[in-house]
Amino acid sequence: MSLQLTHDQGVATITLNRPESLNSLNTELKQELAAALRDVSADSAVRAVVLTGAGRAFCVGQDLREHVASLEGGNSSLDTVVRDYNPISLALATMPKPVIAAVRGAAAGAGASLALLADFRIGGPGTSFLMAFARVGLAADTGASWTLPRLVGHAKATELLMLAEPVTAADAHQLGLLTRLVDDDEQVLATAFEFAARLAEGPTTAYGQIKRELLEGATMGLKEALDLEASAQAICGATADHRESTFAFVNKQKPTFTGS
Repeated sequence: MSLQLTHDQGVATITLNRPESLNSLNTELKQELAAALRDVSADSAVRAVVLTGAGRAFCVGQDLREHVASLEGGNSSLDTVVRDYNPISLALATMPKPVIAAVRGAAAGAGASLALLADFRIGGPGTSFLMAFARVGLAADTGASWTLPRLVGHAKATELLMLAEPVTAADAHQLGLLTRLVDDDEQVLATAFEFAARLAEGPTTAYGQIKRELLEGATMGLKEALDLEASAQAICGATADHRESTFAFVNKQKPTFTGS
C-alpha cells in the first residue's frame, strides 16, 4: 500500500508510504490519500488528524518519473491538478477537525503545499520546505498560491515561489511555516501525535466551525463575517460540548468534551 491509516485515542494518522521515492505523489498515492481524507472526515470517532510521511522525507511532491512517462506518451496536460490535487486540497482545508502535519525531512512542491494546508505543522532540525514548482517550469498548485501569502505575506510568498530556494527549519519556524520546531527529528511524529491527542480531547464541532470561519471569512466583508459567526455559534451552541462545558465552568470543574 502506498498509504497507511491508523487510529488511536481519537487521532487518525495518515502516512504517505513511498519512502523509496521520498513519498512522491503518483496516481495510486493521490487516489489513496483522497479516499483516506474522505474516510476520516466522515468518521465521528476521529477528532484530529496527523499527516506524515514514511522514511526520511515528508513528501517531495509530484512523482516526476510518472509525469515524464505521461509527457513521453504525448500528454502535455496536467489534468492531475483538477482530478487529484484540487479535491485533496479542499478535503484538507475543509476537514471539520484539526489537521497536524508532522513534517520530517523535505517537503517540496505539492508536498510542501499539503503541509501548508494543515492547521498546524510540527518540524525538526532536518525539516525543509521548497516551493519547487518554478524549477520545472510550473506555477504553484495544491493551494500554495492561497496558503503561502496568508502565512508569510505577499512579498515573501513571491520570493519563495519564484526563486524556489530551500527554506531551513529555523527559517520556516520564524516565518510561521512551522508551528513548532522540536530539537530532534525523531521526536517530530510523537510531538505531532501528542498535539493531535490534546486537540482530540477538545470541542471538535467548535474547532470545525473555527476553521470554517477562517476559511470563508477571509474573503468576506464585516457584515458577511458577522453573519458567518452567528451561523457558527448557532451550530456550536446546540452541542452537548457547549452545554456541559458551560456548566463545568460555572461550577469550577474541568470540562469533558465528547465531540458531540
